Amino acid sequence: MKHVKDMVAEANMMVEHFPAADAVPLVGEDGPKDGIVFIDIRDIRELWRDGKVPGAYHCPRGMLEFWIDPESPYAKDIFQEDKKFVFYCAGGQRSALAARAAQEMGLTGVSHISDGFAGWKGTGAPIEEVKPKK
Repeated sequence: MKHVKDMVAEANMMVEHFPAADAVPLVGEDGPKDGIVFIDIRDIRELWRDGKVPGAYHCPRGMLEFWIDPESPYAKDIFQEDKKFVFYCAGGQRSALAARAAQEMGLTGVSHISDGFAGWKGTGAPIEEVKPKK
């Protein structure tokens, strides 16, 4: 049996990762700097509760592969752009697996925040509020 901790460790060996403190300078006043897309893979309820990195694109983890694959009926244009993709979740484990999956699917410029949104909040960096749609 392969354990999640082993899968995360393996993903971290294959994908660039860094702490949130190193990701903060990648976001300006109007959101991520040119050429960079932050991908928040947390559940929407986590975003409602905690907010998100300003300007981050929300892609629920369960839809990631479908949204990346250009042949999928669910494909999203953002994943077809030549950008640097910085994935994050709450604590850095789901994002490690997501970033690795994205990389395996051929997405280039993939990385993830190793301490996740918890690390982001810990830096005191700005947080964008997310409210449920009515």
